Amino acid sequence: MEIYRIGIDVGGTHTDAVILDESYNVIAEAKEATSADTSTGIFNALKRVIATSGVDKSQIKYAMLGTTHCTNAIVERKRLNKVASIRIGAPATLAIKPLIGVPDDLKKIIGQHVHIVEGGHEFDGREITQLNEEEIRQICRSLIGKVDSMAVVSVFSPISKVHEERVSEIIREEMGSDIAISQSAEIGNVGLIERENATILNAAIVNVAKITAQSFIEALKNEGVEATVFFGQNDGTLMSVEYTMKYPILTIACGPTNSIRGASYLSSKKDALVVDVGGTTTDIGVLSSGFPRQSSLAVDVGGVRTNFRMPDILSLGLGGGTIITLHDDGAFSIGPESVGHNLYKEGLAFGGNTLTTTDVVIALGKASIGNRELVAHLDRALLEKIYARMTFMLEESIDKMKISADDVAVVLVGGGSILFPTHLKGANEVVKPENYGVANAIGSAISQVSAQVEKIFKMDDLGRERTLERAKSMAYEEAVKAGANRDNLTVVDIQEVPLAYLAGNATKVRIKVAGDLA
Repeated sequence: MEIYRIGIDVGGTHTDAVILDESYNVIAEAKEATSADTSTGIFNALKRVIATSGVDKSQIKYAMLGTTHCTNAIVERKRLNKVASIRIGAPATLAIKPLIGVPDDLKKIIGQHVHIVEGGHEFDGREITQLNEEEIRQICRSLIGKVDSMAVVSVFSPISKVHEERVSEIIREEMGSDIAISQSAEIGNVGLIERENATILNAAIVNVAKITAQSFIEALKNEGVEATVFFGQNDGTLMSVEYTMKYPILTIACGPTNSIRGASYLSSKKDALVVDVGGTTTDIGVLSSGFPRQSSLAVDVGGVRTNFRMPDILSLGLGGGTIITLHDDGAFSIGPESVGHNLYKEGLAFGGNTLTTTDVVIALGKASIGNRELVAHLDRALLEKIYARMTFMLEESIDKMKISADDVAVVLVGGGSILFPTHLKGANEVVKPENYGVANAIGSAISQVSAQVEKIFKMDDLGRERTLERAKSMAYEEAVKAGANRDNLTVVDIQEVPLAYLAGNATKVRIKVAGDLA
């Protein structure tokens, strides 16, 4: 019996859905406008793609969703959990208060219950001071009924998370097993402030992830589909519903990574630049060994500086709905304002009154959509200048993402990729694969399950080989928890960074493994 899978990806302008067979052939695709509440667009796309596919619903066994629910909740400051945070670091960290750099409006929501207690470890794993368990119990008792999610952060917990785990046990003992707990050692890197911010944000969106997952599962059931559900995460792989509800922050920026993975599959490229052109922006990412390259810098999420893993993406305010403004002196400006998903209502070539980038390519005969007669009156010489500027903006951005002066392969995907030519400066080839318009949804559907361990090890304790084996084993266990089949897991990336300022030949090891669904 053939087994099918559904992939859905929520973009800023459109929500795309595909159904693939076991050989990853596209059986059906659908594109719906992204709704203000996100969920309606998902359900519409889901219903339409199932209806047009003609497949037996009982044969759809997997459903993958890449969604912006958690990102939107942080940006809009809505639907967030009632959060309390406990930092284990007194007296060493009292001079630096929690939530530094967090915007005031967000701090009012997630910063109502912030505590710093005695405990924590040194950079080499030595205990700074003993954990004050009685103080923690008193804090927990005072928070009962006031919060529903806890963030636990300890100094240098990526090196020793003993205190974080003990505090989590105390929280469950005092507040019950239903309360959500986010431990920083499982989310961020060594830097305390950014790791603490990321952990508190994770704690704040647990309910958003839970409701999104339950709604998606319910929507599938309403359509008669009994499928195992997975969510896309921002390294281009999948995680189970349970893993998603524990680490919802990993869904942030999963859209661009879905596009990169989809572009890799459709073009058969393992190393290239991927240009995903949407209705509002163009996202440029780097495909490295089949996976998105990760950023090595701290990243802002909703105005909050964090240090959890994120894809290395350059966003350009140029998409299919970008508005072109003509000035009286004959000059023009391109965006960044966009008509977004209203392109088919407001664009000139669709009967509207707004000149967009899509109108430009239709008028120049470079795209066969809309009504070209409605843009025939535009000055062709001016349109050529606008088109040249649009192309230059993309070529300049491609150059910024390259790590050498050599030309690279470029893969164009996304519904807005009709904007650009198949010859670009800096590219030795430009590939626009079949089904490029739904590469993001395809990327969501074909993704593997992965896990990553990033931890500081003392190489003197076990030696390099045994240390790497231990790290690999830890990554394997995390991948299995996330829903991977243990039998076909493979290591896709290993990085070692010696830390000369730490004792014991300390080295930061990052290992990422990936495999097919269990």
